[in-house]
Amino acid sequence: MNDIVLSCKELVKKFGGITATNDVTLDLRRGARHALIGPNGAGKTTLINLLTGVLPPTAGSITLEGQDISRMAPHERVRRGMVRTFQINQLFASMTPLETLALVVSQHRGLGARWWKSLGSDAAVAQRAQQLLEQFHLAEVATQKTEHLAYGKRRLLEIAIALACEPRVLLLDEPVAGVPAGEREELLQTVGALPADVSVLLIEHDMDLVFSFANRMTVLVNGTVLTEGTPEEIAGNPEVKAVYLGHGEEVAHG
Repeated sequence: MNDIVLSCKELVKKFGGITATNDVTLDLRRGARHALIGPNGAGKTTLINLLTGVLPPTAGSITLEGQDISRMAPHERVRRGMVRTFQINQLFASMTPLETLALVVSQHRGLGARWWKSLGSDAAVAQRAQQLLEQFHLAEVATQKTEHLAYGKRRLLEIAIALACEPRVLLLDEPVAGVPAGEREELLQTVGALPADVSVLLIEHDMDLVFSFANRMTVLVNGTVLTEGTPEEIAGNPEVKAVYLGHGEEVAHG
């Protein structure tokens, strides 16, 4: 069995005369906890948009479990097991976490929106939704409208929605961004406890989270891979330190 679940080779994205990603090659291994880091403007968001199909590549290729998905639509990539956390949209904001997760589980299992006729009438859907609520510390707010939840709880719900799609590859997009200090610990613990069989690519500025979570790290600078290695190798790399200090940022943690 191939150990690489997601791979991009020599990925290029140009916007006019600007090269946002420049020959990026990255392999995500099965069960990995892999962090993608880099200063602001490094091209992290562009790369994630390429991987998820939001943007088409100018050149290069993307494979998921050995299949070329470079030109595949975003929803097809989700169906094949690659899911990205996303900001909760207006539809979900007016729903409760329980309703939201029941809807996502139902749709993922091919039941459409039939759950709406009688929420919880499908025992398997109700059971899965309840499992997710408990796993992501949402049981006590299960029947509150999402728009009224604390920000940390909303970020937990975003990850729960992604997990409801039963991904094999999860792109975790800055999960603690904007979360107040008092709400972060729950999020950090939940991220740390994600299922071992889900391969995770984490995009994050918070170095405490990156170093506590990742067993592999790729550093992106000006759209190019500067280096890749273990957290220990990255922390001790003088090039990485120079890049971060040059951008007024700090790679050190703790």
